[in-house]
Amino acid sequence: MALFTTLYSGSSGNCALIRQGQQYILIDMGKSCRTTLTALRSLDLAVSDCQGILITHEHSDHVSGLDTFLRHYTVPVYARADTLDMLASRGTLPPAIDAIAVDGKPQEIGGFGVTAFPTSHDVPCCGYRVQVEGSTMALATDLGVLTPAVQENLAGCDLVAIEANYDRFSLQGGPYPYYLKVRIGSDRGHLDNRACAAEILDLIQDGCKKFALCHLSQTNNSPELAMTTVYNVLLAAGIQPGRDVTIQPQSRSKVSPYLEF
Repeated sequence: MALFTTLYSGSSGNCALIRQGQQYILIDMGKSCRTTLTALRSLDLAVSDCQGILITHEHSDHVSGLDTFLRHYTVPVYARADTLDMLASRGTLPPAIDAIAVDGKPQEIGGFGVTAFPTSHDVPCCGYRVQVEGSTMALATDLGVLTPAVQENLAGCDLVAIEANYDRFSLQGGPYPYYLKVRIGSDRGHLDNRACAAEILDLIQDGCKKFALCHLSQTNNSPELAMTTVYNVLLAAGIQPGRDVTIQPQSRSKVSPYLEF
């Protein structure tokens, strides 16, 4: 049995955790080192049991706590080669840290089998498919559109952590400037609730039963809006959330309940 959770998830910072026993890997570290360490302690996890940190991309809400963390702890970092180059040029990656490129190369990280896949964002970005003792989960956030590569890597998973970043009407009527609304809503921006719900429906028909809704915008979304959109799509298809499938929105500022896979 493996466990998935997020230490925090939203437009202000993202960090996911996949655990098998006491060993774990992290995906991103978008809030302070102190915030991340406090969350790990709440789960009774030691930094020494961290097998690696996977980075999806260079934006601050995914890496802002990484430089301080790596100044104090020696944990290998995995990301696309161009992301590693960018982080190194900023001084985020100390020279002594093992930085491993994951472009198309499956990795064995402790007891975790990890494969990266590209997502459609405005900087080089990837999601991750993780296998643990025969069970599989995938995480895909920061994607403006569900490309064939994303859909292929989400298919067949026991658990999928997927972006539900914004409600379309909240974004259009909200306070963001026009250029930012265009960026978020583009094919290289973020995934809205309706597109997320449609993908979840497809994945359920493929056999997946557990879903974590990630990276919700504080300004343009809410857990209630995201869940209502997903529930309406599933109920219209005759699927009963809570009975047939598990849908869990991830908290912006605290550790979310574990999901087993």
